Amino acid sequence: MFRRKLTALDYHNPAGFNCKDETEFRNFIVWLEDQKIRHYKIEDRGNLRNIHSSDWPKFFEKYLRDVNCPFKIQDRQEAIDWLLGLAVRLEYGDNAEKYNKDLVPDNTKNADNAAKNAEPLINLDVNNPDFKAGVMALANLLQIQRHDDYLVMLKAIRILVQERLTQDAVAKANQMKEGLPVALDKHILGFDTGDAVLNEAAQILRLLHIEELRELQTKINEAIVAVQAIIADPKTDHRLGKVGR
Repeated sequence: MFRRKLTALDYHNPAGFNCKDETEFRNFIVWLEDQKIRHYKIEDRGNLRNIHSSDWPKFFEKYLRDVNCPFKIQDRQEAIDWLLGLAVRLEYGDNAEKYNKDLVPDNTKNADNAAKNAEPLINLDVNNPDFKAGVMALANLLQIQRHDDYLVMLKAIRILVQERLTQDAVAKANQMKEGLPVALDKHILGFDTGDAVLNEAAQILRLLHIEELRELQTKINEAIVAVQAIIADPKTDHRLGKVGR
């Protein structure tokens, strides 16, 4: 999950990093702050470096707040990914000239840009910490399930917004009338499951099915009316008419 970013940051063991190992995790955070992020002054890193302290989780939680990380200490993987993104961004800022030496030819850039314009989401920097924080906030607001790939979550958010939150969707939802209460005991099920709860559930399903059939019949009727409107008033070509035999 973190291999590419760890490799970009020259971490000593990008393939074997195990964030679930507490000692390795704490040492990694110390390395990340000491070598890449450097948010604290050297003399202020003592608490974070004291990885054997029982209070270390408190110090790490404070560190997350200090660097404005949107994730909590309980969201370990998300916090690590965010910190790595921050470190990559800072690393690029410190070595911008180094990374800008090998430029892509203009024609290749134009081809890449044309491909990206076909899909707007491709243009996003998925490693940007602000982007990840924004996607997570939207996902929580819209109650969308988390996913390791933030781009997948963003696509899910886009689909939800297009289907439920557009002006047409909201207008359609407002036009829907609230259903009237139904007394289930007045509707005969026609069979008995032997369980009162199952009988009630079967009655509800039958009523819902009947409602769906009614909607289907309404659409069929509308289609018939539309066809009749076309064929009921045919155009007559008088040139083809004859009088007598």
